[in-house]
Amino acid sequence: MNDPNGLVYYDGEYHLFYQYHPHSDVWGPMHWGHAVSTDLLHWEHLPIALYPDEHGMIFSGSAVVDVENTAGFGMNALVAIFTYNRDYKESQNLAYSTDRGRTWIKYAGNPVIPPPNPLRDFRDPKVFQYEDHWVMSLAAGNSVEFFTSPDLKNWEQSGTFGGGDHGSTVGVWETPDLFKLTVASTNQSRWVLTVGVGNGGPAGGSGTQYFIGDFDGRTFVSENPKETVLWADHGADYYAPQSWSNEPGGRRIMLGWMSNWQYAREVPSNGWRGIFNLPREVSLIETKGGLRLGHRPIPELRSLRSDLFHCEERLIRPGEDPLNGLQADVVEIEAEIQIQPSTESFGFHLRKGGEERTTLSVDARSHEIFLDRSHSGQSGFHENFPSRHAAALDTAQGTILLHIFLDRCSVEVFANNGLTCLSDLIYPSAESLGLEFFTTGGGVHIRSLDIYHMAETKTH
Repeated sequence: MNDPNGLVYYDGEYHLFYQYHPHSDVWGPMHWGHAVSTDLLHWEHLPIALYPDEHGMIFSGSAVVDVENTAGFGMNALVAIFTYNRDYKESQNLAYSTDRGRTWIKYAGNPVIPPPNPLRDFRDPKVFQYEDHWVMSLAAGNSVEFFTSPDLKNWEQSGTFGGGDHGSTVGVWETPDLFKLTVASTNQSRWVLTVGVGNGGPAGGSGTQYFIGDFDGRTFVSENPKETVLWADHGADYYAPQSWSNEPGGRRIMLGWMSNWQYAREVPSNGWRGIFNLPREVSLIETKGGLRLGHRPIPELRSLRSDLFHCEERLIRPGEDPLNGLQADVVEIEAEIQIQPSTESFGFHLRKGGEERTTLSVDARSHEIFLDRSHSGQSGFHENFPSRHAAALDTAQGTILLHIFLDRCSVEVFANNGLTCLSDLIYPSAESLGLEFFTTGGGVHIRSLDIYHMAETKTH
């Protein structure tokens, strides 16, 4: 599986559709898989929602609740808007459900937007309601095209953003999402446009960039210079994120595919291939450089915690390790670390055993954070997998906040309230369970350090 699709909340359930090939662990004729959850943690698999047919494979898209029956499929019908791909011709189409998403009917009048000529990349519709009409964001080459409709069936183009002169354009643009956010601690609001790029990401290969600006119901305008590139995550494995529509608490919760097209077909998982990142609540935060997107893991994850380690107000010198041989495989780590004038770096060795380790380090001199998986375990399946990923990190205030989730094949790092994120796949041996803390140059003051074991969630 790869891209999340059709994220929508309806009648007590979070719906998650996703790109899915049920007959192989490599990419092939794509379907929409389907699962539902009441808490974003425990999931129930439902039957495949959309199958490929004579019109093509089922590529990515979105889903909405048609509360007012604008399309004529029924009051509160769930409507999926998806891309058909047939022989590299891509069109936009509808399917609907009137039984809470359990069965789906493809609209007889498809396509609602036919494939344009000669454009090959024309896909991934994200639809939402804006005042009295529907809006579609659609990836088209190195741009996002906007369409409007009164009824989900009849669409007209209303604007274009990008076109090769905004942000990163090394790779084709994919999976756009557009939503409005309030700026933290103010009454201001902005619109955020997220876009997956197939190549040229901050860690190489695919990545996710975003733009901040204004949307008038028809088109988007960025408030930053055209050459500004803002990355949602600086690791290698956060791609094609989408956000839930109709989230009952008014939160903007995003979910990404945790992989990278450089090696997605080759990762050494056994009998399965493809996972998602943890759900993240996103917000806009004011920084010295302007507004930036902040990411926080959803608070529902706290329900999986059990205490494993705690310390506070402790000075750690080089060569000391407060974790003292602690071992664990699935943990959540929260740390507030005060650096000293002599501190050069500090961090954690994760999933350490023998020659294996994944290293998260903060460099107080260069003001950067690094996630190094060069020695993390199995990595020879692709030349670009053993790598060290870096991001700028504000250390000027002296206090660094780290929130880390470590699973059996993944690390997700949220630094300084999620202004800087790094997400990477790793493939350590099952026996590599060591956790270590280190500091170099000088000591650090641990304000607080909490490590929690995380219970496994159930999917059925």
